[in-house]
Amino acid sequence: MSATFVGLATPEDIARYEPVIGLEVHVQLATATKIFCGCPTSFGAQPNSNVCPVCLGLPGALPVLTRKAVDLAIRAALALNCQVRPMSRFARKNYFYPDLPKGYQISQYDQPLAEHGYVDISVDGAKKRIGVTRVHMEDDAGKSIHDGFPDSSRYSYVDLNRCGTPLIEIVSEPDLRSSDEAHAYLTELKQVLQFVEASTCDMEKGHLRCDANVSVRLKGAEKFGTRAEVKNLNSFRFAKMAIDYEIARQVALIESGGKIVQETRLYNVDSGETVGMRSKEHAHDYRYFPEPDLVPLRVSEHWLDKVRSQMPELPAQNRARFGDADEQRGYDAQALTQTRAVSEYYETEQAQ
Repeated sequence: MSATFVGLATPEDIARYEPVIGLEVHVQLATATKIFCGCPTSFGAQPNSNVCPVCLGLPGALPVLTRKAVDLAIRAALALNCQVRPMSRFARKNYFYPDLPKGYQISQYDQPLAEHGYVDISVDGAKKRIGVTRVHMEDDAGKSIHDGFPDSSRYSYVDLNRCGTPLIEIVSEPDLRSSDEAHAYLTELKQVLQFVEASTCDMEKGHLRCDANVSVRLKGAEKFGTRAEVKNLNSFRFAKMAIDYEIARQVALIESGGKIVQETRLYNVDSGETVGMRSKEHAHDYRYFPEPDLVPLRVSEHWLDKVRSQMPELPAQNRARFGDADEQRGYDAQALTQTRAVSEYYETEQAQ
């Protein structure tokens, strides 16, 4: 047990509870331009240089959906075994952020691009299927940089270059029961998305971020406990640590007679703790309504078949086939399918 948990719950207390974990993963699609305009998505540009009236939400500027973003979103959905809906709709999600100049995010709500998928994982030799509730498209907000904390002369800067960057949000079912399972799910998800080239998943550049919904219940109980959401985890290691801490915190609170509050929390890397950020919003708090400037997105069978025909073999299929073909097992098969380039190189060498 990590020293982080001293003063929280004991291992014996934690062992009597079952964690229930669901993940929301935000992935930047590998397009050269933003989702609703022609501004570049290049990383490292001068602050506030990759912007235009559309991604700044200026009056009279109208969004136009980028077809490449839809192609990559469909590719990701198929790789996650999802059913792509023939029609989906964009919606306005209204909330205030200092780095969201429109005052609303263009996302999808009740009619997402794709639903009902799954990801297969393996932890300590045990295989498990994790459900994927939905994959929906949205644009990103900008970025706030805070300088000087905790000094009284603190400054905050806003870089709007990320505004309008194309994202998909992948929402899992609450099927995960440990931080190890969450880590395995994220690892498989990243590998699959990189294999089909839907995203580079470069976490240092913010191309993949994770929110973890965590609750606990006594083992054998059917009803889920009250959950807390830990936001903006940008490392698989930190995600695992944050989930473990949150499990210990919630168990300790329940054991001491306290009550879990549904809220949004942040993970403090320096202290190894999660801290309260705000009360958890519900869907009605965002005042969703259909985006009036965008027509419904219709994906024909012809379009779907075209994207499907361009899909490579997925990592799990590679691992199974490599093992059957030449007695590669375990570690070797994993190593040969870490990236698509290595997998294709190995196959080329085997064919010669």
